[in-house]
Amino acid sequence: MATAVTVPMAAAVQRWEVRDWARRAWSLSPVLAVIGLLLVPAAGGAEGGTGGTGGLADAASGLLVLICLVRVLRSGARPLTRAAAVVIGLPVLGICLAAITSSDPAASLPGVARYLQVFVLVPAAVLLMIRDRRDFALVAWALVGLALLQGAVGVTQYLTGTGASYMGEDIRAVGTFGPTDVMGMATVVSYGLVIVTGIALGSGRGRVRTAALVCAGLLFLPLMLSFSRGAWIATVLAIAIQLVLSGLRRAGRVALVTGALAVVLVGGLGVGSAMVKERVTSITQVAGAPDQSVTDRYTMWAAAGRMWRSDPLTGVGLKGFPAYRDSNASLALSSGSDTAGAGALFRRQPLLSPHNMYLLVLSEQGLVGLLTLAGGWTALLVGALRRRAWGADCALIAIGLLSWQLIDFFYADIGGPSTVLMSVVFGLAAWWSLSAVKRA
Repeated sequence: MATAVTVPMAAAVQRWEVRDWARRAWSLSPVLAVIGLLLVPAAGGAEGGTGGTGGLADAASGLLVLICLVRVLRSGARPLTRAAAVVIGLPVLGICLAAITSSDPAASLPGVARYLQVFVLVPAAVLLMIRDRRDFALVAWALVGLALLQGAVGVTQYLTGTGASYMGEDIRAVGTFGPTDVMGMATVVSYGLVIVTGIALGSGRGRVRTAALVCAGLLFLPLMLSFSRGAWIATVLAIAIQLVLSGLRRAGRVALVTGALAVVLVGGLGVGSAMVKERVTSITQVAGAPDQSVTDRYTMWAAAGRMWRSDPLTGVGLKGFPAYRDSNASLALSSGSDTAGAGALFRRQPLLSPHNMYLLVLSEQGLVGLLTLAGGWTALLVGALRRRAWGADCALIAIGLLSWQLIDFFYADIGGPSTVLMSVVFGLAAWWSLSAVKRA
């Protein structure tokens, strides 16, 4: 008799769980739409388009902000805590000051809109859309799903020779982002790998942890085939931070498993082994015999430094780096980088940023802009660390994502379709760091 009663009750609980997740997905649909639209290839890739989905995803992010605003006005409640309002709103000061003091304020207006979208409005909207840990988990798993799908496209590109051009072969895994945004897929896959690592380390034994470990194994290969040195470095360091926070003994075991997986995939199966080895070796050759891409990056870093020294407090103005680049860069800078493959024709892509977010902000917004932006990011990281005991899985995810992004900013900046996803990640981490989260 007990069995006859227990089985229907278990089925009823499962049906309630399904309905609960469906309601949550509907409530979070504006956020999930931004994530999902990054799967849609941009039109005109063969004609040298953006090779990504910036238009659709950015439009969806604008709709997300609008829907969030309507919800806040209808509820009549105070939307953000005082601390959250200060941390998220702090970059507005540096952004607006840089635009006002720019030599061409009209040219800076698009930069104002972009910076406010990426670092203020979308993160705030994501923070307000997420209500509890289950909403946090839903958005996190949606990011993992995007990473798996983009990774599958990238692996297919490598195996079929339909990826972006790399060392004379169309084998670089770029997903649906195209050859002009080669960091797009690498960024998405890295986010997914960091998230599932946090879930695996923070969850107890069970199906969730097993699923996270399986996803980690699946995401490792496309990350390697992206041939993105920056993504490799940021991912290794972010996961190392997560492992140390979860315990040194566990960190040692996971490091051994990861090393074995790398040996099997790259060494044993020979998946891109020669090119991966060459790419890894090039990381240590940046001082001795750097390739042209490294030389260009160092040259643009030096140019950004010269721009900042000319206007230390407020910089040369938003969107000002391209205009001041040639007058501050040495002759070692090339005219641009070659892009081809993944459905696009050969084109020369101009170098319009220093590929270092901190130097980009410093050159265009000065010390005021850098302190307000980086100060907000640091506050998010400190908040995530302070709440570690409130929930291991959420904390490790937030810390891992923030660590990855802040490390990646040393050799990358905003630009391309994946930028809007970065704003979603900041919002996800901000919810854990700044919202009224209850202890586990």
